[in-house]
Amino acid sequence: MKRRWLVSLSLLLVVILTACSQSSEEEAKERVKIGVMLSDAGLGDQSFSDIAFEGLEKARDELDITFDYRELEISGTYKQGLEELMAEGQDLIIGIGFGVQEDLETIAKANSDQKFLLIDAESDLPNIHNVTFKDNEGSFLIGALAAMKTKSNVVGFIGGVKNPVIEGFEDGYVAGAKHVNPEVEILSVYAEDFGNEQLGASITRDMIEQGADFIYPAAGFTGVGAILAAQKAGIHAFGVDSDQFFIAEDTIVSSMLKRVDTAVYQAINEIVETGSISEKDMVLGLKDNGVSLAPIRVISLTTQEQKQIEDLQQKLSDGQLTIK
Repeated sequence: MKRRWLVSLSLLLVVILTACSQSSEEEAKERVKIGVMLSDAGLGDQSFSDIAFEGLEKARDELDITFDYRELEISGTYKQGLEELMAEGQDLIIGIGFGVQEDLETIAKANSDQKFLLIDAESDLPNIHNVTFKDNEGSFLIGALAAMKTKSNVVGFIGGVKNPVIEGFEDGYVAGAKHVNPEVEILSVYAEDFGNEQLGASITRDMIEQGADFIYPAAGFTGVGAILAAQKAGIHAFGVDSDQFFIAEDTIVSSMLKRVDTAVYQAINEIVETGSISEKDMVLGLKDNGVSLAPIRVISLTTQEQKQIEDLQQKLSDGQLTIK
């Protein structure tokens, strides 16, 4: 009798464990899968890719998704990386940065049922949703700060690769500087490289020789080199995309925050909750908290200067002030 009872109990345990195992496997299968193709600078750029990855990690921790990613340095081409992600059966594939657009569109055309999200560029393809940012609004405030506090009346801008996105940073910076001080001189150079720290440093040194005492790089890891060169020379600089104060705490006045992390997280959250992304084209600016200023450090603003920055921010957010 006792033996029969033990056998029955063992069989019951087997059934329960099998059911639990099947249930766990089903739950694992139901978890949303996200694939990400990072921008050309990849992880460690202390800027665009890194902040996008923060949004991805937050989604993993809070939304119980799984993810995989590819970097250009490892995959060789965007197309190869995207094809590898496609083969894994992702629910959503995210392309980070305008550089991935061409290959992303090639893959999207061949896979019309696959959902894609393109960050920082716009595609007309129906299965690609887009998120872009009003970089010119945040950069306008950076330019205003530079022109407000420059002692030499010369400030600099360094772009990574010349294209409409980076030109938006430049346009906003120039407009903000000229709005505050029409006489300020603005030096502008495009490095044509987002991953060359030494080139960023060299361009910065050239600008310093021409009198620049504030540098604003929108150039990925090239920009990190510019910031470090500014610190070495004892002048001021601004960060971009994420709060880069930690890179040069004697030098970084503020950073133009581009909330790529928020855009990534919100898109994944929609996929988790509804299985789709509601908006085809999302454009995020100051009003949407898509761009903003990091805390102002290193320098001190007078009460009047602080109010001027706050007024400019409000007018840009309300649409009272537009950037040409």
